[in-house]
Formats: sequence, C-alpha cells, structure tokens
Amino acid sequence: MKKKDIQEMKNKSIPELQKLVVDGAERLRALRFDLAAGKVKNVAELREVRKSIARAKTFLHERASQTAK
Repeated sequence: MKKKDIQEMKNKSIPELQKLVVDGAERLRALRFDLAAGKVKNVAELREVRKSIARAKTFLHERASQTAK
C-alpha cells in the first residue's frame, strides 16, 4: 500500500472505514479458499489484505478514542 493510499484511508469517514474492514475480511476469506484450492498466484496479496484491514481498524480505533474525549 502506497503512502498516498494510506493518507486517503486516514481521511475516510467511520462508515467508509467499517466498509473497508468488511470488504477486506471477505476478500481475505476468498483468498484463503483459493489458496487451499491452489488457485492463488500472488501469495503476497494475503499479507497486503491483512495489513489493509489492520490499518482500517487502527484508524477506526483512533476515531473512536477521539470522539470519546
């Protein structure tokens, strides 16, 4: 993920971040099934999807702590 993409993610609203997490989890599930079936060509994509989910969750938690103050 490029620095520009991370900056764009940081500026997204809470519902958009939640949608990214849900979509990422669905993509990760599909990749895991494809990996088991031997269909995945780019194994590094699994790591990138996990990292993007983690980034989105981190930004969500930051927003939650800011609104709680």
